[in-house]
Amino acid sequence: MFCNQCEQTQNGSGCVDIGVCGKDPDMQSLQEILLYGVKGMAAYANHARRLGKTDEGVNAFIEEALFATMTNVNFDIPTLLELVLECGRQNLKVMEMLDQGHSEKFGTPEPTVVKEGTQAGPGILVTGHDMVDLALLLEQTAGTGINVYTHGEMLPAHSYPELKKHPHLVGHFGGPWQNQQWEFPMFSGPIVATTNCVLIPSDTYADRLFTTRITAVPGGTRITNDDFSAVIEKAKQCEPLVDNVTKESTIGFHHSVILGLADKIVEAVKAGDIQRFYVIGGCDGAELGRNYYSQVAERSPQESVILTLGCGKYRIRDHEYGTVAGLPRFLDMGQCNDAYGAVQVALALSQAFDCGVNDLPLEIVLSWFEQKAVAVLLTLLALDVKGIRVGPVPPAFITPNVFKVLQDKFDLKIIEAEPPVELVQLAT
Repeated sequence: MFCNQCEQTQNGSGCVDIGVCGKDPDMQSLQEILLYGVKGMAAYANHARRLGKTDEGVNAFIEEALFATMTNVNFDIPTLLELVLECGRQNLKVMEMLDQGHSEKFGTPEPTVVKEGTQAGPGILVTGHDMVDLALLLEQTAGTGINVYTHGEMLPAHSYPELKKHPHLVGHFGGPWQNQQWEFPMFSGPIVATTNCVLIPSDTYADRLFTTRITAVPGGTRITNDDFSAVIEKAKQCEPLVDNVTKESTIGFHHSVILGLADKIVEAVKAGDIQRFYVIGGCDGAELGRNYYSQVAERSPQESVILTLGCGKYRIRDHEYGTVAGLPRFLDMGQCNDAYGAVQVALALSQAFDCGVNDLPLEIVLSWFEQKAVAVLLTLLALDVKGIRVGPVPPAFITPNVFKVLQDKFDLKIIEAEPPVELVQLAT
């Protein structure tokens, strides 16, 4: 490792010469948490800027946070911990801007039935998170006879009125980002990767993979000017897709939709029909042990509601959950950035029941993988949400001492091999 404080190579326990910079493993751990959180927040801020939303305070904090990790500027662990939590507070502001930007540009999401699979004819597949790219592609493919499909975290696009009004946005293909290397070869048309969560392509589809702006991979074609004519031409050259619609699913439970049902939800809770809420989602990965999330969802009591978001939802969305109190038990709230919506729902419920968020019958189980997940977790901690479960493994960049601080202050938990009984059963 390399110490970013004194710029020397580290041994396994920290800087080789702590006397040079005063560095210790816990200090480096907090700096890394801050760096990962800022990177995740910067990704969300970039999406928001694409929608015309910026905030000078957020920009100033990013500068300050990065400055705080420079050589010989901050050796104080309490200060670094406060900066880590401030990153969470600033990220809440960024997610709010992103939520507003999406709704203002594309309309407020609404429950929508989406066909999954393919339909006959030429098609283009869009993956990533950038709805602006998808909107531009839909405009440029209008009237060409080319269908457009979403992949991964682009699934929520079908719930935005200004996007789903395009009749050639015909459906969704595939699952989470980590399945790209076996799903993309099965899609005969070109693929557009708009943001992070793109994998280096194999030779079977590299010549059909296009990326936008800073997103780039070896073998792919990068688009920097919002002109998708090369993608359209490739779609015309590729073998057409066949009719193979595999199922339909309902998405689009934006926080405004759920809050519109608040009275009904509150009545159901007071009547005992709904006794627990679960937020299950986050940033998914391919390693073993992630079936924990599907186990929690499938074992959740019938008198409960599951809110999901991010690519982690692909672990749990294929199960049939039924209804409770006349409502679907499984509510897909959207992309990982829509964690803001889950926060709004939790705050609204706490107000309705005149209690704190931590007093609600609410369980938060977040799949942990990358920087955006760090930013979202820091936001929840900055809001003083306690008892969150993350996993399936402890974050490698958090030292035992720092993790103990988070456990003591926020009751942060690492998920177990099996969901504990108290997590999936109602209190008696």
